[in-house]
Amino acid sequence: MYYEPGITEHNLPRDPFKACVIPRPIGWISTQSKDGQANLAPYSQFNNLTFDPPYVMFSSNQTVDGSRKDTVVNAEATGEFVWNLATWDLREAVNVSAQQFPYGVDEFERAGVHKERARLVDVPMVQESPVKFECRYHSTVRLPGNPPMGTVDVVIARVVAVHIKDEVLTDGILDVRKTQPIARCGYYQYAVVRDTFDMQIPGMGEVMFGLEGNARKNRTFGDKVE
Repeated sequence: MYYEPGITEHNLPRDPFKACVIPRPIGWISTQSKDGQANLAPYSQFNNLTFDPPYVMFSSNQTVDGSRKDTVVNAEATGEFVWNLATWDLREAVNVSAQQFPYGVDEFERAGVHKERARLVDVPMVQESPVKFECRYHSTVRLPGNPPMGTVDVVIARVVAVHIKDEVLTDGILDVRKTQPIARCGYYQYAVVRDTFDMQIPGMGEVMFGLEGNARKNRTFGDKVE
């Protein structure tokens, strides 16, 4: 089948676009408003952008009434947010926090998770999550779309601190068999990662550190080529 989005119909029972781009990491983002109100919400369009220094992004569509979501407003107003790893054990809490509660409702409480104090940013983290990034806001790219929900805010931030619980490390490597991260698929489907396999690109040699995301090796290599 073939269709042109916004021009021709796909003639399927449900739109296939998001189901084509899977699995997508979940941006379980916590923020705090300027008046101290905590907010927690998941975003299915999240990823890292680079590793030295590390940057991440999440994109947030408008609400059904055409307004911007609290997460975006808070991140821009305070210049800070935290990414919390969404895991199999926390899947129900992630799902509860996805509800669009009225402003002032504490999603941490509704989801039944506890707040943990961050070190460098004034934003609560999800204590139960095994991996957290403290992030400082960099910029927003606003992509126009069709009302009411098509317009999206792509929020970019620099990761300034990383928290990893010792119990999810195996021989110095973050072990997905222990974290069991969940990811968004199409429609109402999710996936859980419980296994991995290794491949190395032939002929990459010493620049393989780029795939690994090794900042120390990147800087050492940079010193050699200057």
